[in-house]
Amino acid sequence: MLALTLWPNRSLPRRGFALVVAVVAVGAALLLVPFLATPVVWGLLPFAAIAPLALWAALRRSYADGRLREELRLWPDLITVERREADGAVRRWHADPHWVRVRLLDEDAPVEKYLTLEGNGREIELGAFLSPPEREALYRDLRAALGRLQPAG
Repeated sequence: MLALTLWPNRSLPRRGFALVVAVVAVGAALLLVPFLATPVVWGLLPFAAIAPLALWAALRRSYADGRLREELRLWPDLITVERREADGAVRRWHADPHWVRVRLLDEDAPVEKYLTLEGNGREIELGAFLSPPEREALYRDLRAALGRLQPAG
């Protein structure tokens, strides 16, 4: 049996998250210092407040999206993919591995090294959040694993 769990990379740890937002907030506040005694500060203040808040919201969204998981299981008679979305929704796909096609597309594809599994009347994208080299390595591993299931002859 082959069991893989795929998830998006998170290069910024939680502590780094707080540090980045704090640095941006301090930087925005420092930019206001020369204008403190002038009416210009009231025009700049909303932008200085919005910048760190927008960054905080974007990073929170990125962390929420990081909860996404794809679990691939391969047995001699069944292949399954279970995708758990960041919002908790679960999508499932299964097929007979002897009839599954693994495809890695470069031309006319939405992204570089677009990886799909086709079988049981459906085609699904796999590892959309992975980098192109990671998708290529996954493609090679899946082809090898599926190839081992084929009868010799």
